[in-house]
Amino acid sequence: MIVKAQFRNRKKFIKISETCFDLFLAEVKEKFSIPDDLAVTVTDETGTEVDKDVFPDLMSTSGLVLVINELTDIGSSTPQSSVSLDRDTLSLTSKSSEESDWFSPKRFRKDDDDDDVASQQAQARDLIKQILQTRPGGGNVLKEYEDTGTISDDTRKVMVNILVAHMMETEGRVPHRLNKQKYGLGIITLFPSLRDPQGRTGYEYFYDGQKNTGFLSWRLKTVQRGTRPSGNKDDPKTEENGGPLLDRQLCYQEHQLDNDQSVEAISLMNHTSEREVIMQKMKATFEYRQRLVHDPEGSTTILSVFPRFLDTKGLILQDFTLLFGSETASRLLERWPTVFKAKVIRLGETLTSTPLLKRLLSSAKQSKESSEAQDSPEWDSDVSSFLLLLHLLSPQALGRKKIQRISISQAIDHLVVFHKACRGIQEHLELEENRQPYILASGSSKEAISHYFIVVDKKLIPCQESSSLAAIDELFKVHFVFSLSYDPPLKNLYTFLQTTVYKIDVGTTSESPRVKELRAKFLNDV
Repeated sequence: MIVKAQFRNRKKFIKISETCFDLFLAEVKEKFSIPDDLAVTVTDETGTEVDKDVFPDLMSTSGLVLVINELTDIGSSTPQSSVSLDRDTLSLTSKSSEESDWFSPKRFRKDDDDDDVASQQAQARDLIKQILQTRPGGGNVLKEYEDTGTISDDTRKVMVNILVAHMMETEGRVPHRLNKQKYGLGIITLFPSLRDPQGRTGYEYFYDGQKNTGFLSWRLKTVQRGTRPSGNKDDPKTEENGGPLLDRQLCYQEHQLDNDQSVEAISLMNHTSEREVIMQKMKATFEYRQRLVHDPEGSTTILSVFPRFLDTKGLILQDFTLLFGSETASRLLERWPTVFKAKVIRLGETLTSTPLLKRLLSSAKQSKESSEAQDSPEWDSDVSSFLLLLHLLSPQALGRKKIQRISISQAIDHLVVFHKACRGIQEHLELEENRQPYILASGSSKEAISHYFIVVDKKLIPCQESSSLAAIDELFKVHFVFSLSYDPPLKNLYTFLQTTVYKIDVGTTSESPRVKELRAKFLNDV
């Protein structure tokens, strides 16, 4: 096989064997004078590493782009260079050819030809429809969507398995990125209610070409036993691009005190009981406090430096509003009862029934008066609806670093804990292990809560309002006010609230496909 290749802007013809990966590397090193002692690795354009087992399958793909990664001494770096292979035309296919990908969102702009776009979508749609019509189980997928306007989680898994099996049978063990994009486009074109309205393409949770993630990609990786996952692209630490840990530009910067003035204001606050003075001085030291919470050393002392969080209600809400503005701050309280709650209950009814799920559904549907008539209600209606959301967004295994799975009942204890009012709260705090913030609900019973607190570092922050919905709102906001990462079992839940309800850092926060899928169902009203 003879190919035309490029390395560091130099072009050469290379003769290689279709089945020998070592010979390919040897020929590349010889043609481009790469020292033998310089180790190299090869990845495709998605970042997935290519090894000896996968190489023969890749060589059957035309228009392939392989990236030669030079590995020098630790601490040094060299730029990546592209080796492009085209069996059909023997012409150079540079890495910039990705820009001409007709499945890319760059194709779907106002100046595109409408007929061309419609034709591309129709081709992708017809492909998916044909596969489902001719494969065992595929007809059930089509019928369920026709009957309900959406598909269940179990049906979605069946569909993904069918499509991946067909993809690998027709294209080999390593399907090209363009084909995976075509399948993703075809899915949301055939099933419009599955499109993610906030996504770049709308089908990222089926296949995201930039991150090589999504249901299709994950299923492919499961089947491709010989292909190792790419680096750390699925590492959940990508949250730094958005979320509570981001050191962001402050929305409010008026009348802020400098360091010396802030120290004086802190001293004054610690010696006064006037709420108005405390609120005003906390507002004036907001910028100083944000620098402190984003300082790795200073962040652990935030409640010691600003102890008024522990005895003055409303300070968490004030800081969050200063960060994002009043419109963002009010979204959960305004939209949960009117937009999201009923949809959570409706989707919760489609889940596999368990005794806990039955109790939560019953409590979520009840009004306050009817709840008191129940024999053993499972929290009040609002808390129960959020626990249903936790059922819908149970912890997911992410990438190579898998989150240890815990039961739903265990995950609930990471969100809200009931404390009987007759018992000492301090004893409860002393027995607790250090963990991420959670709600401590104190009262005579779960349906008769008198006080809500946010527990942070074994300390109690009193919630401003006495309602459970306001307590959940304040719990979410604590993460941004103090720059605290999400509790892993609740990461999907918090991320969904952040991007879908509060609309914070949309498009820049790492989201699991499950979060994107649920948002598509909610925003498309299915």
